[in-house]
Amino acid sequence: MNDLRNYSLVTGAYWGFTLTDGALRMLVLLHFYQLGYTPTQIALLFLLYEFFGVITNLIGGWLASHIGLKITLFAGLALQVVALVMLAMLNPAWSTSLSVAYVMGAQALSGIAKDLTKMSSKSAIKLLVPGDAESTLFKWVAILTGSKNALKGVGFFLGGVLLTWLGFHGALLLMAGSLAVILIFAVVKLPGEMGQTRQKTKFSHILAKDRKINILSAARLFLFGSRDIWFVVGLPIFLASSLNWSHPEIGGFLALWVIGYGAVQALAPKLLKLFLANGTPCGGTASIVAFLLTGLTALIAIGVHAELSPWLVVVGGLGLFGLIFAVNSAVHSYLILAYSSNDQVAMDVGFYYMANAAGRLIGTLLSGVVFQMAGLAGCLWISMLFVLASAVLSMQLPKSSTSSG
Repeated sequence: MNDLRNYSLVTGAYWGFTLTDGALRMLVLLHFYQLGYTPTQIALLFLLYEFFGVITNLIGGWLASHIGLKITLFAGLALQVVALVMLAMLNPAWSTSLSVAYVMGAQALSGIAKDLTKMSSKSAIKLLVPGDAESTLFKWVAILTGSKNALKGVGFFLGGVLLTWLGFHGALLLMAGSLAVILIFAVVKLPGEMGQTRQKTKFSHILAKDRKINILSAARLFLFGSRDIWFVVGLPIFLASSLNWSHPEIGGFLALWVIGYGAVQALAPKLLKLFLANGTPCGGTASIVAFLLTGLTALIAIGVHAELSPWLVVVGGLGLFGLIFAVNSAVHSYLILAYSSNDQVAMDVGFYYMANAAGRLIGTLLSGVVFQMAGLAGCLWISMLFVLASAVLSMQLPKSSTSSG
């Protein structure tokens, strides 16, 4: 009963953070677009967010193994509150260069906050679900991951509504206050020893990972790089320039895509149960799904290059991409916990999400460069190569998903 209560507390804190994370991205994007910032300047606002996600995931797991997951969860929520208050203090009279530098600093804190919170929440599930209940673990991981992505999409809508209703500063202060309440509740209610290891790991061993965790992390890097190569810059600009969509229409489509993606992730155990004897995925599952995604991405790229109906190829094709991608992501999220031992789960999950963040950073950087040089079709061809790399790497994973802890 205590485990269920703690799982609910962790999940609730993660949900609260996720809403503010999605809303903050939309607030910053729309607010600075209204101020006349160029796409390049707006993109710069998010670079440190992604970069510090890489750094945080690299050291966050080591830190959590020493001080406990409760403290790292608390730190993630607290840093997000600080980042929101910082942004609310932004002075419109500042120069563009000073404003960009200031917002980049606040976004860096938010990037650290996001990955501390995500790593802590997902690691905690390993400790709150019985170690021998693999199908149960997969189900609860899928629910947490899927609901997170669905709520991030809701956050996109929330950011737009709050910006219209309260303005930039008012929206940020309301979000900071709400998250502070969640933070206080989590600190008081969660057990303090959660996630601490019995044997401390030296910092010098932070990269000394099990081979299957290294392979899974590399596959994760290429998988998420493949999405952001077209999703971050290429797709929004394509929808605006080629389909003449308004900014609300573009934001709504991206939000619905993320919500649908999250819903599929939450349903992944039931979807895979139709194809797997025991409903529990393994390395082979990740590889097969990635190869399917490779073929689909190539077909979408061909359709865009041939200038076929954008509603069918781009809107429909990328909707199907989201479905298959979500299943692949859910399998990865289960496997990292299945491969991790209880004592090292925070470090293993932190290392794995470091690769995830690195993939997003690479994808974000490539998205603008490739779109400028070769358009959306070019983004999709590079995306296809990234998914193919993920599929080939996944072939090296064990054919069973036995937990080591």
